[in-house]
Amino acid sequence: MKISISTKSFAQLPKKMKSLKISDSFAVITDSKVKKLYGDKLVWNLRKNGLKAEIFSFPHGEKSKNLGTVEKLSNSLVEKSFDRASCVIALGGGVVGDIAGLVASTFMRGIPIIQIPTTLMAMLDSSIGGKTGVNLKAGKNLFGTFHVPETVLIDPYFLKTLPIRHLKNGLAEAIKYGVIQDKKLFNYIDHNIEDLLKFHLEKLEKVIRTCTKIKTEIVEKDPEEKDLRRILNYGHSFGHVLEKRSDYTLLHGFAVSLGMVLANQKAVEMKLLDQEDASCIKKLLKKAGLPVYTMHKPTLKNLIHDKKTTQNHVNLVLPTKIGQVTIKKIPIK
Repeated sequence: MKISISTKSFAQLPKKMKSLKISDSFAVITDSKVKKLYGDKLVWNLRKNGLKAEIFSFPHGEKSKNLGTVEKLSNSLVEKSFDRASCVIALGGGVVGDIAGLVASTFMRGIPIIQIPTTLMAMLDSSIGGKTGVNLKAGKNLFGTFHVPETVLIDPYFLKTLPIRHLKNGLAEAIKYGVIQDKKLFNYIDHNIEDLLKFHLEKLEKVIRTCTKIKTEIVEKDPEEKDLRRILNYGHSFGHVLEKRSDYTLLHGFAVSLGMVLANQKAVEMKLLDQEDASCIKKLLKKAGLPVYTMHKPTLKNLIHDKKTTQNHVNLVLPTKIGQVTIKKIPIK
């Protein structure tokens, strides 16, 4: 998996598509918001450069993340004569990447995909590693595949049109990376949080580069999440329950922020984490404008349908200090 990070590279994408020599037929999958901002322009540029390109969009938001959307998109690709020699371009945030990835992994039994993330969350986390998926009534991301993208093209300039709440949403995942593996990253975010919240592109790019490096190294060692890759789920077990309870109106990063606080509480309770470190993590989440308190705390029983639950045991990722975590197999009673 190749990752390219370059500011203001959007105009060069058609030439990049040609140089990759993956296909000359591209299905651009995006949501209704990104279509208006960048999607139509990308398709126009691809066609201008002699490539076949069509755009396929769905309503913006987590509620579109279901099998119905995947079926509609797949039927639309057939109607527009896309085939096994075609390639999907996922242009958008995490929801777009997950849906487009699932379409690409199953259409004609699998065609290539290129990820072009437009949100901070997608740039530093969800576009990397090949996880695809949609939600079922039972829970989040329970239907999906592993389908590694041919390449991930990251242009931090897209963040200029990102709403502040979605910037904060992505910072939750960045803080997660600091907690699980990189105390220097954690401290960098802490010392620069004001500039990061003001969309300082140079500092945001530094955070993106660090997070993508961490995730790439982890994914290369454990591509199908059988061991090491599980540490990336810090905060996600409890967070996914909170997302589902909100009927997916709670942003993923906001839910993960709450999930990290709850995981930290469990780690302190089990005497794995010092209260001082737990307080430090909570303080940074607050500084980033993320929620740290919920009246509706999930219990271990609520994790019964979590992907990380096996044989009535949940594999909880718990920090032992900032920059280090452990995985504890805890029975669900």
